Amino acid sequence: MNIENIEAFVYINHYGSFNKAADTLFLSQPTVTARIQSLERELDCRLFDRQGKQIHLTDKGKQFLPYAQQILHTYQKGKHQIHSKSAMPNVLRIGSTVSISNYVLPHLLMFLDERFPNIHFKVITATSEELISKLTSKDIDLAFVKKLLNPAFQSYPFYEDPIRLYVHEGHPLASKGRASIHELRNEKLVFFECGSLDWLRIHRVFENLEQSPDIVYQVDNSETAKKLVLGKAGICFLPGLSVRQEVQEGRLFPVDIEETAGIALQTNLIALNSEHSPFIKALLERGELPLKHRVFI
Repeated sequence: MNIENIEAFVYINHYGSFNKAADTLFLSQPTVTARIQSLERELDCRLFDRQGKQIHLTDKGKQFLPYAQQILHTYQKGKHQIHSKSAMPNVLRIGSTVSISNYVLPHLLMFLDERFPNIHFKVITATSEELISKLTSKDIDLAFVKKLLNPAFQSYPFYEDPIRLYVHEGHPLASKGRASIHELRNEKLVFFECGSLDWLRIHRVFENLEQSPDIVYQVDNSETAKKLVLGKAGICFLPGLSVRQEVQEGRLFPVDIEETAGIALQTNLIALNSEHSPFIKALLERGELPLKHRVFI
């Protein structure tokens, strides 16, 4: 079956006219008519009823229309893929820090799959330093890393995640929702530290206290820290992404500490060059993720 005949059929139905379809396809009206006649011979049925200047699909034409539209759509999609193959990779390799990989990336991957259905995705989770190295050596295409100022990369602010104190259900501070840093001196603390400059600001706040806090647990994984708080082993400063679900379920409670207000983890989306700009643009335009603190350029 000739794809050009199907194309003529779909266009005539869309424009309601042989002449308008011919103009759109840059063909003569007799050529378009000949294509429909050829298609009708192949299908052994009439596709259009002509009543003066009006044309209407026959019952057989109505039955065939959705299949013709699908055939034409698939053909055009395949044609586009062939011509855009040099610009679009078969696999997009995305590097990500642990927090973004755990709590944000699943939504982003599903979104990207809808936007770019012919692309496969590979995720590499590592530290920001490791991801920067992998991007430099072109082992990955894009990366979500801690805030970065480096002229060697294209860098886009992507997400700002406030660090707040979280306490378990039944803790005296849970109902207050606010406290001073001095009120924590007798508390058992779980200290999650991911090595960024933002965590150093938390350290400096504690250094100003006359009595050092009782840091019972020091961990480098937010899930470990969170489970210790849920188990009532202590309280902890954590990034909001890691505890969203538990806060919604009423199992963890945020407490605002004036001295640590404004401290947040900054995540940037980085790339070596503009080679993957369609993906970057799509990610930055994504506006319906279940996130509260998006930062866009």
